[in-house]
Amino acid sequence: MSEPEGLLGVPDPAGDTVTVPGGGARAEYGAPLLEVRNLVVHHGQLRALDGISLRVFPGEVYAIIGANGAGKSTLLRTIAGLHHPTAGSVLLDGTNVTGLRPERRAAQGIVMVPEGRRLFESLSVEENLQVGATYARQGPWTIERVYEMFGWMRERRKQLTAQLSGGEQQTVAIGRALVANPRVLLLDELSLGLAPVVVQRIYGMLPQILATGLTVLLVEQDVSQALRVASHIHCLLEGRTTLEGRPADVTAEQVETAYFGLADAASASRPGEGE
Repeated sequence: MSEPEGLLGVPDPAGDTVTVPGGGARAEYGAPLLEVRNLVVHHGQLRALDGISLRVFPGEVYAIIGANGAGKSTLLRTIAGLHHPTAGSVLLDGTNVTGLRPERRAAQGIVMVPEGRRLFESLSVEENLQVGATYARQGPWTIERVYEMFGWMRERRKQLTAQLSGGEQQTVAIGRALVANPRVLLLDELSLGLAPVVVQRIYGMLPQILATGLTVLLVEQDVSQALRVASHIHCLLEGRTTLEGRPADVTAEQVETAYFGLADAASASRPGEGE
């Protein structure tokens, strides 16, 4: 479903997405920086994404939420070029990048911090950052700038990343993405496996990152965390859109219904339907 201006998508009793007033228009942003149109992705015979559309505007923190298996990481990996869609397209600043390889997309400005960090553990902190700079665009982020932002990193730059804590590794993964000078930073499950205090510290860095002109599209299973940081949320359930809008315009009940598919369950149990 493409997002109508000023509307919030919520599930109807049949489980489809309908629109109601209150989502809040984002026309002030102008054209979207990143756009996904009717994306369909299969894993073998499984349809992992079913006609997903979204628009991310400059300066936004756009959060994809949903339970395990909803298709969140598949969506991010497809945008990054790591999965090939069955149908649909990915556009960056109006240019279709669907056919580009991941490194070409990185050079155009789409860079991902993958789930589980995926660092080169046999390399040092600095060597991992140098890998991130391989396809770097011109921009404000350099390895030196990353060291300035993450004060502990400079003095431990020669240390193997395998010797770092989970939170430190996540920070290095973010730094590796930043030195590529992305236009859109894709963050996949930043909080996965980390203590809450570490998660809060990592998300606390977002304002500094956004201040350099970045746009963020993140996947987060922790709904409360996503609602705290996002300017727009988009809920997936079994590869379908069930809710989208601004956090201020959605209720806890709407989020719960969209997240767990409660509308589907209520419809299925309602007597007399389909007879």
